[in-house]
Amino acid sequence: MIRSRSMILTVLATAMLVSGCAQTQSLLNFGDKGPKETAQAENRIPLSGFDQEVTPEAGLKGASFYLPDPVALDQWALPGGTPEQAPMHADAGKALTVGWKRGFGSTRGRNAHVMSPPVAVNGKIYVMDGHAAVSALDARTGAQVWKVDLRGKARRDTVAFGGGLAIAEGKVVVTSGYRFVTQLNADTGAVLWRTAVEQPIHSAPTISGGRIFTVAIDNTLLTFDFATGKEGWTYQALSEPARILAASSPAVSGDTVVAAFGSGELIALRAANGNDLWSDSLSRASRTNALSEIRDIAGRPVIYQGDVVAVSHSGVLSSTDLRTGQTRWSLPITGITTPWVAGDVVYVVDMAGKLYCLARETGLAYWVTDLGVGREKSGFFGNLGRKSSKTKKAGTRPIWSSPILASGRIVLASNTGELVAVNARSGEVEKSVKLGEPVTVGPIALGDTLYFVTDEARLIAVR
Repeated sequence: MIRSRSMILTVLATAMLVSGCAQTQSLLNFGDKGPKETAQAENRIPLSGFDQEVTPEAGLKGASFYLPDPVALDQWALPGGTPEQAPMHADAGKALTVGWKRGFGSTRGRNAHVMSPPVAVNGKIYVMDGHAAVSALDARTGAQVWKVDLRGKARRDTVAFGGGLAIAEGKVVVTSGYRFVTQLNADTGAVLWRTAVEQPIHSAPTISGGRIFTVAIDNTLLTFDFATGKEGWTYQALSEPARILAASSPAVSGDTVVAAFGSGELIALRAANGNDLWSDSLSRASRTNALSEIRDIAGRPVIYQGDVVAVSHSGVLSSTDLRTGQTRWSLPITGITTPWVAGDVVYVVDMAGKLYCLARETGLAYWVTDLGVGREKSGFFGNLGRKSSKTKKAGTRPIWSSPILASGRIVLASNTGELVAVNARSGEVEKSVKLGEPVTVGPIALGDTLYFVTDEARLIAVR
């Protein structure tokens, strides 16, 4: 069954973006006269406006907030850890020392991009390189357990990007830009079934309720039967001529699946049959430059305690009620990564390298830490997407991965090869570690260790 929002089925993938856009914010002001009573800071709801920066709320300075206690995770089976993409708080990486590094395949280049987040179960880390070669590595030592090359032999299979991994019931599901979905034995790498699809798949899959959910490059949400690989219902979102190279993985809670698309659409559907529940658009009505025309939601939507939190490249971070689809709050933050939601707060990093800690109920900022300050490098593209015309004199800021909350710190890495740990409560940078290779894929946690996949197809264990 096909749910269609557009008859156009072809989307042109663009190159990965290399810089950020400025962010702005204002609260809506209804009239010149202020209200007789002013709401306390924790009760104000920001709505999207675009003439001021998102800055810390004065009334929240020094305020405490709840974070769940850290827990050692014994698996990370899906791209975002859980079907909701919300693994809470990992007890890992306390010392932030590099334990080992292991290469696992083809590195980045003109015809290869390492884009798949790693997954982990039963003491093994599963990774995929830029040419659809999947490897299982020992989580303690990095030693290779098995490796299988899944790339096809057809002429069209010489170049492809994207896809990813997910694990359930001892089986690894692989999606690929080489136009297939396949299932492997997690212990041996043996192929159990393989299903061809019409369009390249750039997103890693999500598994829930016996179904596989993934998004193809043409903005189609695809579903497959986990046991057989048979294709189920599909949903066609609006076509979009330009998008980020990476793609979002759907989030699932109960019988609701929430998918994000290159069109900036955030869609909730009934997981069993694809029936529409609600839709939202994370796209600014007014866009000032060519880059802001890209509306893509490249990061995963996160479902947490009835909220759906997602951020778009078009400059909208929003919290939406999962049941009704009503926007609870929105902010003008531009991002291509996955927010981290835990306890009372939302953490998100924008394209300029600002890391935000926001109140989950209101969207107001507890603190904002600019990770780009002091890390600029001169280059022609340093001011890409900004209003200044002096691009040749501008500095290029690092691009940061999705964050993880681990041992009381927000940990993320950059395309300059730097790992940074930020105090989750104060926003102070506590430690910086040189990884030696660019990282744009978000880290995962297993046991006491954080794992980073580099753009050079290397797995780095940080303890």
